[in-house]
Amino acid sequence: MVEDVGRSNCFSDDLDTTTSTSSYSMTGSEFQSPEPDNFSLLKPHRCSDSAFEAIVSASSAANNRPLSFNDFKLIRKVGAGDISTVYLCRLRSDESCEYAMKVVDQQMLAIKNKTQRAEMEKKILKLLDHPFLPTLYAQFHASHFSCIVMEYCSGGDLHSLRHTLPYHRFPLSSARFYAAEVLVALEYLHMLGIIYRDLKPENVLVRSDGHIMLSDFDLSLCSHSIPAVETPQFSSPTHFPNNSSSNSPTKKNTTPTPTTPSFSCIPYNRLFRSKKIQSLTGNRLFVAEPVTARSCSFVGTHEYIAPEVASGNSHGNAVDWWAFGIFLYEMIYGRTPFAGQSNGATLRNILKKPLTFPTHTPSSSSESNARDLISGLLNKDPAARLGSSRGAADVKTHPFFKGLNFALVRSLTPPAVPGLRQQRPSGATSFKGGANRVTNRKESTAFDYF
Repeated sequence: MVEDVGRSNCFSDDLDTTTSTSSYSMTGSEFQSPEPDNFSLLKPHRCSDSAFEAIVSASSAANNRPLSFNDFKLIRKVGAGDISTVYLCRLRSDESCEYAMKVVDQQMLAIKNKTQRAEMEKKILKLLDHPFLPTLYAQFHASHFSCIVMEYCSGGDLHSLRHTLPYHRFPLSSARFYAAEVLVALEYLHMLGIIYRDLKPENVLVRSDGHIMLSDFDLSLCSHSIPAVETPQFSSPTHFPNNSSSNSPTKKNTTPTPTTPSFSCIPYNRLFRSKKIQSLTGNRLFVAEPVTARSCSFVGTHEYIAPEVASGNSHGNAVDWWAFGIFLYEMIYGRTPFAGQSNGATLRNILKKPLTFPTHTPSSSSESNARDLISGLLNKDPAARLGSSRGAADVKTHPFFKGLNFALVRSLTPPAVPGLRQQRPSGATSFKGGANRVTNRKESTAFDYF
């Protein structure tokens, strides 16, 4: 009997972080809980969000005290894991907006030795302010339960959405749209020194407006990134100031000169308020990639694991670009390129099997560009992999994205605007972890619904 080719997750318990004195490190005062009276100022991308405004108003009505469990009304359970349960909820003072509340059993968390990963996810959520990443609306404790309130994504996830399509694959135009939004989100994370390490369609949620949101950050590796603006010759990068004593330039390579500027969303309270960014000429390029981050943890989903992880070697930022290549391949062709009949076979294929495509020749110039991009991302040598040295700055300028203005991608019309159907909400997975623990991928989007 052939073993079920499920996509499974494998994890190690150690939490590797890179020590940093940079202003982009994941330590220090950055993770202090925001005070209610200035909470809205810390999330400028949510200033026009009605759900966020309702949270701020509820806090103000409660004399700026932190919101608690009693401020929310649970509507129904929408997800469950081994240590957490996710509920659809509303504010008692304003029932016009819906939220996802993840309730985690702290005692079970300690028993399963997953406290560090759970705390890491919360710390990352506090830091994020981006249209394609989740917003932590509130956090509190109730008895021995820890609760975090986030945005509710009613459109499901791309894994589920893909399986509703003919041949279980997206049209090239749709794959390009979703890949562009994921790319912008990855750029932002890498700018903050966060290596995601869990990119897959199951973790790309779809909002009711059709735009995406990445979820699940408990496997993320936190390091630091030194932002710079490079000239076309890449000879004299302009570095942004930071609070550390390190001002070493970012790594250079011989990638062809880009012709399109590619800027992404930048935190207002970071050091990018510098007037230098306002005077940039159109042919300069923003680069921020955590190239020095290293970890030896064996984490991820088997079909998405990079060769350096599969071989047991240390890894860094390049694993996200490998996963991005696998993600794009699956979106376009309906399967991953190295899946085997078992997890062991999948890992062997990742290490030894050459990259192939379903047909010998592409059907169009767009598919040819897609194949070229995937081939660059799925280079088994992490040092030569597209994106490994200059990150999204290199990936954005690939011909596959020609004509796409990344600064305005949020304003583009999505391929489809899903209805308000009961699908996976933001954060609706359990905190994962445990040495050599494996869960079947086919069950990763299955939840109990009322």
